[in-house]
Amino acid sequence: MIAAIVSTGMMAGIFFTWTNAVTPGIGRLDDMGYLTAFKSMNKTILNPLFFVLFFLPLCAIPLTAFLKYQEGNQPACILLAVAALLYVAGCICVTVSGNVPLNDLLEKTDLINSNVQQLTQLRSSIEVKWNLFNLIRTVASVMSFSLLVISVCVKR
Repeated sequence: MIAAIVSTGMMAGIFFTWTNAVTPGIGRLDDMGYLTAFKSMNKTILNPLFFVLFFLPLCAIPLTAFLKYQEGNQPACILLAVAALLYVAGCICVTVSGNVPLNDLLEKTDLINSNVQQLTQLRSSIEVKWNLFNLIRTVASVMSFSLLVISVCVKR
């Protein structure tokens, strides 16, 4: 339960920080500045600690739900199952099918040798979609985290 709550809470914090501060902040930059900063942050965040925190809820939440089921705590089990579904659909699936392809598009683009029109077009094809996907991840992870916390308080 602790691993599920801590890892999901930390991911909710990461997604919230990007939604609340990072993307609005770099959104104020010109196209080259925005794309360069975004590309750099995308590379930096892909590290072992991030991957552990990102994927840990995928295992920890269902395992916790199973343990609550074994204890006979059906209400907590249901909350945990919903938390797991929210995390998988809203964080894992959205990241894999939405954010990662946009990150890959940015990564494979040679920004230095792109002209102003190409940079503007690339930014317009990435920015709004990426921010929407991240907002979905933020809401899903916060809801998942909230259900995990609530499930601690639920008795049989």
